[in-house]
Formats: sequence, C-alpha cells, structure tokens
Amino acid sequence: MKGLLRGKQAVTRKKGGLEMKSNRKSKLATVLVAVTAMSVLVATGGVANAATKSITCYKGTAVKKVTGASPKCAKGWTTKKPVTKATSAKVTAFSGTYKGKLSLLWSDSDVKATSATGTGTGTTLGLSALSGTGSSAPTDQCAAIFGSGVLSGGGNTLNVSFNSSAKACAGDSAAPTTVDISGNAVIKGGTGKFVGATGTLKFIGSFGIKSTAAGSSESTSFTLTVTGNINTK
Repeated sequence: MKGLLRGKQAVTRKKGGLEMKSNRKSKLATVLVAVTAMSVLVATGGVANAATKSITCYKGTAVKKVTGASPKCAKGWTTKKPVTKATSAKVTAFSGTYKGKLSLLWSDSDVKATSATGTGTGTTLGLSALSGTGSSAPTDQCAAIFGSGVLSGGGNTLNVSFNSSAKACAGDSAAPTTVDISGNAVIKGGTGKFVGATGTLKFIGSFGIKSTAAGSSESTSFTLTVTGNINTK
C-alpha cells in the first residue's frame, strides 16, 4: 500500500508539476502579449500625437501649413494672416447723345444691324464716338434686341452689351415707321483708363425704317442718348 501510495503521490506530484509548468507558460504568454500590445500602442500613439498639431504660415500672398509636434513657421513667415486692403472702385457719372448711321438687313425671320456708327455730343469722359452691331427677331410691334458696342475717344474704349431689358418698339404695324429703342447696356471692361470697368448704362433712342421685306437693306439715321455710372479701379 505504501508503495502504491508513494507511486500515486509521485504521479500526483508529477501531474501537479505539469500543471504548475503549464500555468507558468500561460501566465508568461499573457504577460508577453500585454507588453507587446502596450509597446505598439505607445509607438503608434507617439506618432499620432506628434502629427496632431498644424499651423498656417503666411508670407506675403503665399500660404502653407506646417505640421508637427511643435510646429513653427520658418524665418520670414508668420502665423498672422495679412490684411487685404479693399480697393474701392471709382464711380464716375457718364452721359452723352450720339447721332449717326445704322445699316439694316432684313430676312424672313429677323433683322440685323450690320453696323452702327455715331458721333457724340455733350459727352463726358471724352467718349465721343460710338460703334456697334445688333439684331432682333420681331413678331410683334415690340421685340427684344440683342447687340454690343464700343464707346471710344482719347485713346480709351468702353465695351457695352445690351441686357435682357433692351427692346425695340415700332410706331406702326407696318413700314415705313419709326422704331424706338430703350433698355440697359452692361459695361464689360475696356482699354486705357477703362480697363476692368463695370457698371450699367441706360439708353434710349430711335431710328426710321422704310421697308421690312426679306432681302431688303437700307441705311437710316439714328439718335441714341446714353446715361449712367462707370465704375473704374
């Protein structure tokens, strides 16, 4: 019996020894996993923290971002955004009356003003000449007109274009008759002192027509008064 007990105890101790050895391995593995995980977290966390701060640096009109743990602007750069000075436009009143010749060409569907040239009287800003082209597709006594022109003088030019308000209305339903025109023209820049000019000019005028037959053409006199404000830089 003692021998058997001793043998059993020996086996138990052996099993106990195996169990203790297994437990040691399990605890060791757990510790290693935990240490490894913490190392990864610390490493990645350090990188993330180092890149979480960013600043914007300015130098004149140049802009760039600097990122880092303690970002700083390079020499000559600053974090203070430069203040942009607002450039106020110069507004100048304009008026002028132009008289000249208008060349018309009729078709089955529309009429084209192939050319318009005039000379100004009582003009301001030295814009003493007018030239332009236009068209319309009248189906009634009043119709929209489309066109563009140039006011010029003294080496300067001002470009204008009719907007949707421009219209022509015939005095009678058939030619010969007088046609009244009115509306607004949008300023679209120019040359010389009118580079980059903007604004809207109001126009009102008239011209006569002798015929509206398709294929007919004629040259007629026109009068046009233009007023408004010109915005220049």
